[in-house]
Amino acid sequence: LAALGGWVAALAAAALPQWRQSSYAGDAIITAVGLHEGLWMSCAAQSTGQVQCRLHDSLLSLDVHIQTSRALMVISLLLGFFGIIVSVVGMKCTKVGEEDPVTKSRIAVAGGVLFVLSGLCTLAAVSLYATQVTYEFFRESTVPINARYEFGSALFIGWGAASLTMLGGSLLCCSCPATDRRGQQYYRQSQSSTTREYV
Repeated sequence: LAALGGWVAALAAAALPQWRQSSYAGDAIITAVGLHEGLWMSCAAQSTGQVQCRLHDSLLSLDVHIQTSRALMVISLLLGFFGIIVSVVGMKCTKVGEEDPVTKSRIAVAGGVLFVLSGLCTLAAVSLYATQVTYEFFRESTVPINARYEFGSALFIGWGAASLTMLGGSLLCCSCPATDRRGQQYYRQSQSSTTREYV
């Protein structure tokens, strides 16, 4: 559930346009128009409540950090999607592969690994974007401080999504091998008891 919730949050973070937003720091505060930018579009919110959004026109004209964050988020969502499918197959509550519990638990571990990789990709994408926003905010520039950008809400959602996804994947990876070991010990004990009966 944690990994699934993290994947849904990562999907929401990737779709939201609030990866960075206009800063209200400084003396001359401008509140008439709020600017937001995301991986796929940029938006302008008027003080009247009207919001206008425009998709990024060209892929190749985008900054490198936006292209990299896009790629990492797409890879993260794909890994998480396959992690959901593999984990459902490996869960004890499903009927698929009930005849071989060891293989079933190994499938669950594979799903956990996919979730951990998905969380790492989300973490890398969000942290890379946040690093670039921080660099542009604090560098010496002629742009006034209230016309610069700072962290948007999607970055915090992305960090939370990465944490949840990696937590869920780690729990899947840690819980299943212990079950395998108990099953192997029980199998060895039963095997030794049957050999004693034959002796």
